[in-house]
Parts: sequence; structure tokens; C-alpha cells
Amino acid sequence: MREHLHLPAALNGDVWRYFNPTTSNARHHHAELELNLIIRGSGTYLLGNRRYHIKSGDLLWLFPAQEHVLINYSRDFEMWIAVFKHKLVKRTATGPTERPLAQVEPAETCCRRVAQQDLRRMEELFAELAEMRDHPSLLNAGLSYALLHAWRSFERAAEVPVCDVHPAVERAARLIRDSSTTLCLDELARHAGLSAARLSRLFKNQTGFAMVDFRNRLRVQRYLEIYRTGQRLTMLDAALQAGFGSYPQFHRVFKDVLGCSPAKYQYTKPPRPV
Repeated sequence: MREHLHLPAALNGDVWRYFNPTTSNARHHHAELELNLIIRGSGTYLLGNRRYHIKSGDLLWLFPAQEHVLINYSRDFEMWIAVFKHKLVKRTATGPTERPLAQVEPAETCCRRVAQQDLRRMEELFAELAEMRDHPSLLNAGLSYALLHAWRSFERAAEVPVCDVHPAVERAARLIRDSSTTLCLDELARHAGLSAARLSRLFKNQTGFAMVDFRNRLRVQRYLEIYRTGQRLTMLDAALQAGFGSYPQFHRVFKDVLGCSPAKYQYTKPPRPV
């Protein structure tokens, strides 16, 4: 799915901190080069047909043609996200070692674990840039520096092991993400081409979630998206629209995923996609 980030025309990119534990995004890509710097917790990233188990210190580059989605993460998961428009990348990444940044989809590994001193410096740098949104010239200059600095740190870092995602798992996850899908395990397994038992084991092994937990996290995210639209809906109405069968089920799952009841949750604008 092609995602439009709607960056202001005056900015050549953006930087923000991502820590909302409720997001379960669809697989997507966008025209901008994206950088993710994991600063806390752990998770699983699907990048094309690659699967990365990520943790603090990992630096990922997400190129324009690469579909990606964060599917599994600990409750304390946090990262910095930086995006760079193509014109900034083309103008900045002019050296021979930096030219891969201008590619649409490079063949080499896109995830490495940076040294602690590089992690701390990039954290400081991104925090500074995040305060510059009202000063486009400063932010644009800082983004150029951040791009080169992050690439230099990436080049000297160790690669993160990568695993291929089984096609059946990818197919099942895609069907579960479809909000109109209410397929049971046997139906999902038939579409995926595996037995229900094997699909269940493989899905848990590769995503870190049982399929029912994966579906429930998506339902919580849909509930938040529906409830925060400003429509005059009760929690129950929004929960039913999100796919929950009853309020007790919704309340239990919500508390399991977010660690508090729906009534105690602070409803804010949804985070940007990752």
C-alpha cells in the first residue's frame, strides 16, 4: 500500500519520536527514505520478505520501494523516526559511499546494530531536530547532517540477523489485517495452504504472536481509530465496529494490550504510520 506522509512543502523531511504501543499498521511504503532508530524495548519488523528481530541500538533504513510493517513489539518499545524527501537525499548523498541512500530498493541488508556512543549521539541529534519544526531552514540543514551522520554510523555497525518470512504467514497476516475478514483458523489455514496446526506454530514463531492475539491487537487499533474520529459513539459501539463480539471481551483484550481499562486510557491523536 502506498502511504502519503503529507509533509509540509517547506520541509525536506521530518523527525518524531514513536512510542505508542497500540499501532498495528498495514504493510506500506512511501516516496520518502525512512530511518528508524530503536532506543528502547524490542520488536519484529517485516521488510519485504525479510524478518528482523529488533531491539535498542538497531538502525533500519526503509527505502521507497520497500513495503514494511512493525508487527510485534514490547510494551516499552520506543524509536525515533526520520524521513527524508528524495530531493534532500539526492542533494546530500553525493559521496561514493553514500550513493546507496538514493536507491529505490537496495539488495543489501538494511538493519544494523550501532555502537552505544552512536546511539546516544543520534538520540540527542533527533531530539534537537524535533524542536525545529517551526524553523524550516534549520530543520532542513539538520536533516542533511543527520542523514550523513546516521549513514556513517550504520556503515561501521554490525548486521542484525535476518530471517525470511514464510509465504503462508505473510498471506495469513494480510487476511487478518483486512478489517472485513472474519475467517476462522481453519479457513485461514486453507487460504494459506497449510494445516491449521502448522500455520499456528509457524505464525507464532515468526511474528511472536498467536493469531488470535495478532487479530485482537488489530481490533484494539481499529477501536482507537474509530473512537477518536470525533463521532458521537459509545465505547461499546466503537468496539463492535472494530470487530469485538461483546464489551467484556473488548475490555479484557484492551487491558491485556494496553495495561489499563478503556475508561482510563488517554485518547490522543493516532501516531504517524511506520
